[in-house]
Amino acid sequence: MNKVVLAYSGGLDTSIIVKWLQDTYQCEVVTFTADVGQGEEVEPARAKAKAAGVKEIYIEDLREEFATDFVFPMFRANTIYEGEYLLGTSIARPLISKRLVEIANQVNADAISHGATGKGNDQVRFELNAYALDANIQVIAPWREWDLSSRESLMDYAEKHGIEIDYQKQDKKSPYSMDANLLHISYEGDILEDPWAEPEDDMWRWTVSPEDAPDKAEYVELTYKKGDIVAINGKAMSPASVMEDLNKRAGAHGIGRDDIVENRFVGMKSRGCYETPAGTVMLKAHRAMESLTLDREAAHLKDELMPKYANMVYNGFWFAPEREMLQAAIDQTQEVVNGEVRLKFYKGNVIVVGRKSDNSLFNEKIATFEEDEGAYDQKDAAGFIKLNALRLRLKSLK
Repeated sequence: MNKVVLAYSGGLDTSIIVKWLQDTYQCEVVTFTADVGQGEEVEPARAKAKAAGVKEIYIEDLREEFATDFVFPMFRANTIYEGEYLLGTSIARPLISKRLVEIANQVNADAISHGATGKGNDQVRFELNAYALDANIQVIAPWREWDLSSRESLMDYAEKHGIEIDYQKQDKKSPYSMDANLLHISYEGDILEDPWAEPEDDMWRWTVSPEDAPDKAEYVELTYKKGDIVAINGKAMSPASVMEDLNKRAGAHGIGRDDIVENRFVGMKSRGCYETPAGTVMLKAHRAMESLTLDREAAHLKDELMPKYANMVYNGFWFAPEREMLQAAIDQTQEVVNGEVRLKFYKGNVIVVGRKSDNSLFNEKIATFEEDEGAYDQKDAAGFIKLNALRLRLKSLK
């Protein structure tokens, strides 16, 4: 190995990985730091990388690409994993993999590297997505190679090799393993490893406790065009801006907390807590918009396909042909998903209170309980019921 591109955060793990790669492979390390809306300053990673002897440093703002090309397409499918998880970590990995591969090709690197552990899903997501884009890419996963197995051993390694770590910050660091981007922030580890233990309230960072949320509800109107939110309360916004706005609005009302035990792709169960304010709103509002505009059978077929789509995202198959095939079908249905949804935010709840669309399939003349002036002949239902009952009646005669 002459040159390796590392997905680099500047934290403890990846700071050590820089040195470990340099020593183990005698290679030049190129660092890549992605801003996907984690809410923390990414520029300090540049100084840390320079201090580690890195000459080629890439720091990129990918928030709009993340929202536009990854999060929004996923929400057109109403994607949710195992009925709970809105896939905040999962959906960021293909974008980071994509840029790792592109930078590796640009700088003629021999391999890419990441800091995901050998127990988790991220190693699978990083690598499957990378191989889908470059069949010949080499991947170095230090956690599967070195003998460092704990935070303490990492700290000892840093001290032994003179790697600067902000010890004051480390002492104050949350005991949880956390990942954040525009869509969510996740928490794992520490007391959360006991599925019976309730999360400490001061763990949550983006949402207030529903008990402490305002006593007054907030009304929000979302405008949809082809299945995507394009405006909030009449103000046009980019996809990333939509998510930033909804994270603040919904988080202030205690919306978006979730506590899940999920099935990892590698086989184990894992308990994690998630804050997904914008995503919680987007899922609810999108389904409301579709309820008005989508044909019944198209909507039901989408619901049948969604779990397969969710598994693809969760397991790391974003760039796989089957996901792209489903995306094409999903996007075709979204041509008519246009209009406005009115929501009420209150004490941890997202309540749909109105929806309207020029593409609405709702016909008040037919649906009314009042006089319909012949729009629907109720006598027709008798034949409909008899035909559908025929096989059931034949079975009951046996």
